[in-house]
Amino acid sequence: MFSLNGKTAIVTGGGSGIGRAIAMLFAKQGAEVYILDFDETKATNVANEIKTHKALAYAVKCDVSNQEQVKNIIQAITNKNKSIDILVNNAGIAHVGNAETTTEDDFNRLFNVNVKGVYNLLHTVIPVMKDKGGVILNMASVASSVGLADRFAYSMTKGAVVAMTMTTAKDYINHKIRCNCVSPGRVHTPFVDGFIAKNYPGKEKEMFEKLSKTQPVGRMAQPDEIAYLVLYLCSDEASFVTGCDYPIDGGSIKLNT
Repeated sequence: MFSLNGKTAIVTGGGSGIGRAIAMLFAKQGAEVYILDFDETKATNVANEIKTHKALAYAVKCDVSNQEQVKNIIQAITNKNKSIDILVNNAGIAHVGNAETTTEDDFNRLFNVNVKGVYNLLHTVIPVMKDKGGVILNMASVASSVGLADRFAYSMTKGAVVAMTMTTAKDYINHKIRCNCVSPGRVHTPFVDGFIAKNYPGKEKEMFEKLSKTQPVGRMAQPDEIAYLVLYLCSDEASFVTGCDYPIDGGSIKLNT
């Protein structure tokens, strides 16, 4: 079950965190994985790790906010593989701030990566997929569904991701392209550790426990747990699933009161 043998997959932001977990799992399941990341070193490390398991992976430096760069990369992949079966729009950046403290530069930076970046990949990959169909998975967040303090711009971008997911699913259902998104709660990634270390020096353990307990299940998710849901949604076993947003949040949306 959940085999990706013979499929070509693109994972943006695949150099670390959730993206890394997705790329590793896809390769394990037989996909040829292209890891697109702004940090080429991290992408290369993940690709090399995948290759040690005799699987196929390629690291590609990519600024998802740069449409010309994205077009050139997708063209190169298409020239080699003829088709793209799976696109995972995972690349994204975070920001802490409300409507007053978020600067115009901050707002534009988040929009360009988290919203325009998704658009750039959709705009470029969908024409390739239209011939024989494919699967698109966008990474949203619980921030798109509930109010999170000091996540003004970030929440805006993830709300846009959900909206783009739904309209893409509707627009291309007759081309056999499925499009879904997942909305993680807090996930234990290097970003979380860096955020805590930067903002709460000397109180790392205390803040980690506090943030973990904001989720009813009492802990943060591991990147692999998000990757398993993504694998299902991108597999043939999920062939009847499109136009859906899947919270994977330890009960945060429904159980927090």
